[in-house]
Amino acid sequence: MNHPSIAAIVALTTTVFTASAFAAELPTRKAGLWEMKMIFEGRNLPPQTMQHCVDATTDKLMNSQFGGMSKEACSKQDMQKSGNTITMDSVCKFGPTTSTSHAVITGSFDQAYTVKTTSTREGGPQMPGVAPGQPTNMTIEAKWLGPCKPDQKPGDVVMGNGRKMNVLEMPSIPGVRTQQPPR
Repeated sequence: MNHPSIAAIVALTTTVFTASAFAAELPTRKAGLWEMKMIFEGRNLPPQTMQHCVDATTDKLMNSQFGGMSKEACSKQDMQKSGNTITMDSVCKFGPTTSTSHAVITGSFDQAYTVKTTSTREGGPQMPGVAPGQPTNMTIEAKWLGPCKPDQKPGDVVMGNGRKMNVLEMPSIPGVRTQQPPR
């Protein structure tokens, strides 16, 4: 069975979390250890769980590094806030690929939130098992677990299989604006 790589999951999670070009407009998550469970609906993939250590600086930097799609790449960027619900719609083009996304975020960036997203990709490489133009539905359930563990630093991600990496040390992703973490 194919499982997404850590880089792909982190990029996908952050991209969905920030829903393309809205990174600067979303609240910063509470500093500490977050557990994120991704459920791919209608796919033959088990839920993927990871733990992610963040602080305010790292969370903002990750949003700009992985989620901050350039405004030039997106022909549509709509965001609506109502209470604890944020609804985002975007259409962005990256090379030959056009991605249309609809995301609804509910909850609190201090304790727990849920992201429900539907996205469709046209052109470019397709996701395995997804026909061109077929919507992909995913739910992310995130909850704050408490302070990061003593052996963790902001940016550390630990996958469900125990594999660990730091997203601030990942190479850039084509089509996504990047910047270096502060030293």
